Amino acid sequence: MSLPYVAFEGIEGAGKSTVSDRVRSLLESDGRSVAQVREPGGTAVGERIRSILLGHDLAPEPWTEALLFAAARAQLAAEVVGPALAGGSWVLSDRSVYSSLAYQGAGRRLGIAAVRAVNEPGLLGVWPSLVVLLTVDPERGLARQEIGDRIGDEGIDFQRTVADGFERLAADDPDRFVVIDTHAPLDEVVEAAYRAIRSRW
Repeated sequence: MSLPYVAFEGIEGAGKSTVSDRVRSLLESDGRSVAQVREPGGTAVGERIRSILLGHDLAPEPWTEALLFAAARAQLAAEVVGPALAGGSWVLSDRSVYSSLAYQGAGRRLGIAAVRAVNEPGLLGVWPSLVVLLTVDPERGLARQEIGDRIGDEGIDFQRTVADGFERLAADDPDRFVVIDTHAPLDEVVEAAYRAIRSRW
């Protein structure tokens, strides 16, 4: 059986953090031990990198951006995700390597295969077993944002390209992806995500 490592993915304003929080509470109510993480971040190293990637004061080149995401992710895999799974906990992640494939691979046009290749060594074979892709119209997603960051502020055309990237990833790996439309009421979205996760494990 695959390890219970679930990534919540989607463009800006899709509701990843909110849905992940609600699902974590439901799983904990079931008696599950749950480690909740976010990308980039989740470790001291990762949080430093996060400030570079998402702050407005610096503008990394596309490949610099991709490699910094990969570096933060490698630290998270080694320090948090791998040990949590080995210890019997479930892992819920607000974003994952699939964000890099969509944002840098598709959005920055670096190539999905190329971005995958630079991430694979640092993940130590630990990839999300299930990806809950939360979809939203890009205009509505950006309107939902309370506080924007550097990448979220790239504009609507960039968000559309990223959304297309996620759509391609889901189409290419249907056994790993569950796609949920977040235009539905929040309770319905959370229930759909929770059902998908529990049906897998």
